[in-house]
Amino acid sequence: MRVLVVEDHDKMRDVLRRGLTEAGYAVDAVADGPAGLARATSTTYDAIVLDVMLPGLDGFEVCRTLRNRAVWTPVIMLTARDAVADRVRGLDHGADDYLVKPFAFTELLGRLRALLRRGRPPRPAVLQCGPLSLDPATRVVLCRGELVELSARELALLEFLLRNPDRVLSRTELVEHVWGHDYDGFSNVVDVYVKYLRDKIDRRFDVDLLQTVRGAGYRLACPHQAR
Repeated sequence: MRVLVVEDHDKMRDVLRRGLTEAGYAVDAVADGPAGLARATSTTYDAIVLDVMLPGLDGFEVCRTLRNRAVWTPVIMLTARDAVADRVRGLDHGADDYLVKPFAFTELLGRLRALLRRGRPPRPAVLQCGPLSLDPATRVVLCRGELVELSARELALLEFLLRNPDRVLSRTELVEHVWGHDYDGFSNVVDVYVKYLRDKIDRRFDVDLLQTVRGAGYRLACPHQAR
């Protein structure tokens, strides 16, 4: 099994390389984001151990770029940040697992074994509705082939709509799935975010995908053929 380690701290990189080698892995180790990206795209690895704080490109950007280039090697991200938002960000950029520093080396080995047992993950199917598409792996939204820039919440709302095409979804259902059951913000949040999506998609590309069903909620109306 061949593993790539991307870690800028010399001592940590040496510890990881030595420990993984002693555990029976073939190990390549590099010290910055661009070098890690170059190795990961030019060589086939069974897993990548990727630090978040890297010179050149941080771990989030390296992971996102790998997924954009259809490199689906399992990635464990190492981070000194214990904030939930940072862990979620890593997973949203395509990481398969994460470890917060400091960690026990035996735990890293266990996580690696678990990833290797699962094997290389299949690429998630692109969600499509007429001329609109969302790639769950890369979080890229396109309409008529053009990139659509969305905030994290707009993206979450659009993904839920795309996973329920032509189905009428109530405002309550949308709030529960996109904002959470305990959401305590402003009451018309769904209407506001639907307007954001309409401005960025329907009005920009002259389509009629996001439809209001009076008294019931919203529906993403998907034509059978892309326009």
